[in-house]
Amino acid sequence: MKFYYVYILKCNDDSLYVGVTSDVERRVMEHNAGKYTEAYTHSRRPVSLVFYQDFTEPNQAIEFEKKLKKWSMEKKQALIDGNFERIQNLSECRNATHHKYKPDGDGKEVEE
Repeated sequence: MKFYYVYILKCNDDSLYVGVTSDVERRVMEHNAGKYTEAYTHSRRPVSLVFYQDFTEPNQAIEFEKKLKKWSMEKKQALIDGNFERIQNLSECRNATHHKYKPDGDGKEVEE
């Protein structure tokens, strides 16, 4: 069975890079070797692998990669740390118009 991996690299400037591959070990070596001069990681080497997750379906891996790329650095760090409660807290909508903050009968906003 072939696996696909979504991975996070920590760059030497402390930024995080998210990618997808079918061979994590090879891909990390390529990043560190500077194989692609236009790559985000090229000027931020060395990089280290700090997280990966495997998938059996390439489309699932690609969708998860796209999702992670939209996450804040703080949320990615929570994933790296395995702090799923923090991920949940960072995922909650804080917008005052969110349904969770609808007004009660006195016109005051209450959290459900």
